[in-house]
Amino acid sequence: MATGIKDKVAILGMGCSKFGERWDMGAEELMVEAYLEAKADAGIETSQLEAAWFSTHIDEASVGKGGTPLSTTLRLPNIAVTRVENFCASGSEAFRGAVYAVAAGACDIALALGVEKLKDTGYGGLPTGQPGTLLPQWGANMSAPGSFAQLASAYRNKHGVDKDTLKRAIGHVSVKSHANGVKNPKAHLRKAVTEEQVLKAPIIAEPLGLFDCCGVSDGAACAIVTTPEIARSMKGNDHRLITVKALQLSLSNGLEAQHNSWDGSYFHTARIAAKRAYDEAGITNPREQVSMMEVHDCFSITEMVTMEDLFISEEGNSWRDVLDGFYDADGGVPCQIDGGLKCFGHPIGASGLRMLYEMYLQLQGRAGERQLKDPTIGLTHNLGGAPSSNVCSVAIIGEAGV
Repeated sequence: MATGIKDKVAILGMGCSKFGERWDMGAEELMVEAYLEAKADAGIETSQLEAAWFSTHIDEASVGKGGTPLSTTLRLPNIAVTRVENFCASGSEAFRGAVYAVAAGACDIALALGVEKLKDTGYGGLPTGQPGTLLPQWGANMSAPGSFAQLASAYRNKHGVDKDTLKRAIGHVSVKSHANGVKNPKAHLRKAVTEEQVLKAPIIAEPLGLFDCCGVSDGAACAIVTTPEIARSMKGNDHRLITVKALQLSLSNGLEAQHNSWDGSYFHTARIAAKRAYDEAGITNPREQVSMMEVHDCFSITEMVTMEDLFISEEGNSWRDVLDGFYDADGGVPCQIDGGLKCFGHPIGASGLRMLYEMYLQLQGRAGERQLKDPTIGLTHNLGGAPSSNVCSVAIIGEAGV
């Protein structure tokens, strides 16, 4: 009977490029920037890598199809490279591939790397599908802000939250993340904003204003993983070893879009992935046991609703926790301590790995000015798609033995 992967895989090293408008670099240079940091952190040579997983979402925006762009860019030693894509959760999918390969004993040291080069394409947000004559039937022309604004409306209606209170709550999500992003030299946007600025900003899709939407960025992030035994032999017993406690993925099966049992106020897949991840990690009280989180804050309402889907806040009460500062840097469970998608932007193939990078640094006590006090468990939540059809990945990492 399957028992999961808890503590079967250790993170040997991680790296992350600076995110932003990287006009000075192509996707290849961003990949190298992230990889060189991870390689130095891991203390290995490229020749020691035995397999790699490569995530990128938009072929035309980055480096093309297949795994050869990663292999040729990093001059990998003719190893297997698998290119993965799973909407905005692509980075987490690359990590999952590398982790599962090590856990299965298929290889000793594996690489996961994600990249996206979006700014050069010239569009201001994620492109929409164009199904031709099916456009009116399937509604593929709905914008991302439009679909997540409907999430806000459904949540407000279900839980009886008045419009102004909801606006203040999601506004605080953005204020909190920007305050954190100021302290992160790798973030795209490093400027604090006030509640007044957020509330008075131009509306993009009611109730979402300009500061409630994440930006478009270029970036890359990567992880090198191995077994705990190999990691200890390379790093020494006094090294703070970070292991994978759980890694779960859940995809929509049509219920949300095709059945009226879903009311549009939450993410069905997130609740499933979270429950499975907590079971795998042995977490029974996430509000007390999870030290910190990085979640998929493509829009501020997404982060707020996710707090309930991850069972940190009680259903219908995440807005209260947000306004009480529970998810602030000095709160009970700090969220987006690095600034999140709100301050990093969302280079699709890289975001899931970028989230893990921050949790990894925090757990090793290497986060500099934004370092939290003695975190032991970090959680990442990476969402792809729209509320009505999506993929959700939840990963939990922490100190070995915790």
